[in-house]
Amino acid sequence: MHAVFDIGALQNVWLIAAIWMALALLGSLVSIRFGIAAALVEISLGIIAGNFIALRSNVWIDFVAGFGSIMLTFLAGAEINPSVLKRQWRPAVTIGILSFSAPFFAALAFAFFGAHWNPNAAKIAGIAMSTTSVAVVYAVMIESGLAGTPFGQLILAACFITDLGTVVALGLLFANVNAWLALFIGVSIVVISFAPRFVPNLYMRLGDRVSEPGARFLFLIIFSLSGLATLANSEGVLPAYFLGFSCAGFLLSHTEFSRGLRRTTMSLLTPFYFIKAGTFVSLYQAASEAWVIVAFFAVKVFAKLIAVFPAARGLRYKGGDAAYLTLMMATGLTFGTISSLYGLSHGYITQAQYTTLVTVVILTAIIPTMIAQRHFPPSQEVTEAESGGLEEIEVRYPRTTTGRPAGEE
Repeated sequence: MHAVFDIGALQNVWLIAAIWMALALLGSLVSIRFGIAAALVEISLGIIAGNFIALRSNVWIDFVAGFGSIMLTFLAGAEINPSVLKRQWRPAVTIGILSFSAPFFAALAFAFFGAHWNPNAAKIAGIAMSTTSVAVVYAVMIESGLAGTPFGQLILAACFITDLGTVVALGLLFANVNAWLALFIGVSIVVISFAPRFVPNLYMRLGDRVSEPGARFLFLIIFSLSGLATLANSEGVLPAYFLGFSCAGFLLSHTEFSRGLRRTTMSLLTPFYFIKAGTFVSLYQAASEAWVIVAFFAVKVFAKLIAVFPAARGLRYKGGDAAYLTLMMATGLTFGTISSLYGLSHGYITQAQYTTLVTVVILTAIIPTMIAQRHFPPSQEVTEAESGGLEEIEVRYPRTTTGRPAGEE
């Protein structure tokens, strides 16, 4: 498909930035007008812009989009209240394992026996289809106000387990075992273990300053771990999720600090990531592989439904709430595109197979979420359940004479 307008030749960095931000603004306005998650609108706008005005990424957009995906993954991990995870670890692990394993084996089998892909390509397909989108689910949880409820916490925790399975599978099946990988794992374990102590101490010593030294320290850690991940032929989003989870107690207690990180991430960084994800889809190639795309989509979604819905009902959620949870677990984006790109860059899949997988991944980010929001909104029972998130910790955190949490004066 040839673009109607080709802006790919533009060299003016500010005009390029203006076009991307205009799409981001349009996505926000459409999201507000129709009550659809902004992430889904931005992906759709990326598909349209990529195919009709030749919108393409470049080096600096790659950085902003990559930083956005890392920060979104970090914030998703930080949204999981450790105390709630301790209370709900059994259902979270159960749903997470089922959410990973069922589509992984189903997609792998279809790719090998049905689409006749080679074994390595079939493994990549299984991994890409097994994921649940942390980015999409987190964005929806925040916009819908569910992030601080036990129901939303369960969904986020189950996403954590699902994508942990994806990371382990990718590592076991394709890991390049070398000294860099050992160094990356060792440093990540040490840093993630001690970050909950260092970050609050730095914040308490320096206070809430305009220059935000606490945020800069977090960015330093994130950039360093992402750099080591790259040297180890891994991905920067992987340690970010665990780092966010380790810092969850601090961020949930210091709401102004965490809201500042969230505002920067959601307003400036993530629109570039979601729009860029949409530009990867070629409507022409997608049309030529339509039957494979539809088949992969059906395999993933139905595998998730068959595995997760009965488990959700077994947890005594109503039919509508169980359907909402299942559809959230059926989404895909961040780790799906990461594993697909990993397969392409290492020669395990072809460009056509990459387009097929990324198209399916993006469709699973859009369709299940729209169905969940439109037809299975969470019941009042789960939305008004006692919060396990920000509100609970705010009450328990020591306060000074000014009424602000200690350390924020």
